[in-house]
Amino acid sequence: MMDTEARRRPLSALLDSNRCLRVLEAHSPISALLAQRARLEISPGHTVGYDAIWSSSLTDSTQRGLPDIEILSPSNRLPGIREIFDVCSLPLIFDADTGGKAEHFAIHIKMLERAGVSAVVIEDKCGLKKNSLLGIEVDQAQESVEAFCAKLQAGCASRTGSGLMMIARCESLILDRGMEEAMARCLAYVEAGADGIMIHSRKQDGLEILEFARQFRLQRPKVPLICVPTSYVHLKFEVLERAGFNAVIYANHMLRSAYLAMRDTAVGILANGRTLELEPRCLGIDEILDLVPGTR
Repeated sequence: MMDTEARRRPLSALLDSNRCLRVLEAHSPISALLAQRARLEISPGHTVGYDAIWSSSLTDSTQRGLPDIEILSPSNRLPGIREIFDVCSLPLIFDADTGGKAEHFAIHIKMLERAGVSAVVIEDKCGLKKNSLLGIEVDQAQESVEAFCAKLQAGCASRTGSGLMMIARCESLILDRGMEEAMARCLAYVEAGADGIMIHSRKQDGLEILEFARQFRLQRPKVPLICVPTSYVHLKFEVLERAGFNAVIYANHMLRSAYLAMRDTAVGILANGRTLELEPRCLGIDEILDLVPGTR
């Protein structure tokens, strides 16, 4: 098993490099293994893959049949993280929702750091957490700048080393608070000690997120900037890279695609009374026996 410091080290180094990182959601050991093995040769001698994996609170809750309301604490999720680390050596970015109370967050940071997590992301909302993509359709309250900065500082102070990165996620655009507020908050979070910024938007045209990147780069050209293109799905990775993002997180697609395939298989068996029609869409028995070393 990889040493925790050795696992953490690559992410900060990669974010300091001059290229944008591809990050894929992994909610289980098998999805993490697939993320690590996924490679594509896009031109002769030029192969791309995923640089890190994302542990999503949404997918961790959903796969357990639980609502995405911060019901799972980092303590609940750590056993699954350790199982992922048994089979995958990619750096892991942990979605910590709001981080909870500052006092609790400081303790959880120590747990995540010991486990070998590379970065922790907390969002600047408070109260009962609701999924960001619901926007203003539901009640969502944003934490005060002062309180959120204090939580960031508590987390930073709790680290025993310099390897674990602290990423602040700003929800101002999600809540229609405007570009000016979003920028002011993000600059304050960096001053409070955040190692990077994740900016979230539910606008499908992507113009808002590109404009934020342009303005943020004028203010903080070196601070890592991360986006999650769940809404603006038409924007290609290269466009986001040119806009100034250091990492693009595909935050829920492994679970969403797996669920759809499993649902169609379950219904297909009922419809056909056999599995013949479904077999072309299933991994071959020989392949699944060879998927994990040691099965044969």
